[in-house]
Amino acid sequence: MWLKRPPGELAPGAPRGNVGSDRSQPEPRSSTPVNPAVPKKSSAKPAAGTISWREVQPAPVVLLTGPEEYLAGRAMESIRRQSRSAAPDTEVIRIDAAAYTAGELTLIASPSLFGEAKLIEVANLAHMSEDFLLDTLAYLRDPAPETVLVLHHSGGNRGKKLLEAVKAAKAPVVDCQPFKKDADKIDFVTQEFRSAKRRIDSGAVRALVSAVGSSLSELAAACQQLMNDSSGAITEETVEKYYGGRVEATAFKVADAALAGRAGAALSMLRHALATGVDPVPLVAALAMKVRAVARVADLRGSSASLAKDLGMAPWQVDQARRDAQRFSSESLVKAVQVLAEADAQVKGAGRDPVYAVERAVTVIALAASGR
Repeated sequence: MWLKRPPGELAPGAPRGNVGSDRSQPEPRSSTPVNPAVPKKSSAKPAAGTISWREVQPAPVVLLTGPEEYLAGRAMESIRRQSRSAAPDTEVIRIDAAAYTAGELTLIASPSLFGEAKLIEVANLAHMSEDFLLDTLAYLRDPAPETVLVLHHSGGNRGKKLLEAVKAAKAPVVDCQPFKKDADKIDFVTQEFRSAKRRIDSGAVRALVSAVGSSLSELAAACQQLMNDSSGAITEETVEKYYGGRVEATAFKVADAALAGRAGAALSMLRHALATGVDPVPLVAALAMKVRAVARVADLRGSSASLAKDLGMAPWQVDQARRDAQRFSSESLVKAVQVLAEADAQVKGAGRDPVYAVERAVTVIALAASGR
């Protein structure tokens, strides 16, 4: 006896098509075109949110945000290299967002006659024109299929609506903020050598940051020079050979000797530095930084790692400041802070003899550290 099935219910093993139809339908194909400018290994959508410039990969839209031009340049270079690796004929086009005219982005991103992939690099978003803002907001809703659009916004409120739209679209955002902490610079140097599969001692890393850490581009160039001009592991002696004469390195050597209580050595290095043209201002600044670190950790308890996080210092800086703090009493530390304040004012114009001021500061600090 045959049983009647309800309308739309399929017999076991019957092909599944539209409900109520005995004809099966083919699986739908994705309508998203392949982007040859994006490497095949990155065919999955990149993770949304902020990422490191070292991790950035080509995507339909990438945002570089922050005023550090060196990091933005490295990120842009990485995207360019990866794009051309995936599609050697990738066309690179650069746009100045401040000089942009209406319709330019649509025209540039339009498919070319031969279908080459495109990489559009946009700078000066902090001063973007109104036309660029409107056109890019529209572009985000329907990005060109064979195009990578990289936007660099160096900071400021201009274009905030666009930045929010880019983030809402889940585009990768690369943080290009300046490195303000030595810990960040130390990590940068370590990663540079690790990426090149070269070894560098921790002492050499700290010495290099002390010598050329004021500029990130200079620090990167110093890393490259050391790798090019030396073989084997980079040691503190290697850094000394190339950068021992830098103002920053000389200043910190004087400061280290003074806080170690070695008055003779500190004064000898100080006079040599002054004789070779080093200005008293960075010398006093180095002393002040070291003494401030000592004052900050003098009465604190806890692990170096936890204190480093709270104070914005590297753990090794906390350890060194703690060692220096053991040489000072509360009274001698106050005296060191006072003499530095006086020296700072005098080397910046308040006194007639800045050389005497810095010599006196070094002497007072070194004698206080030695218990005299």
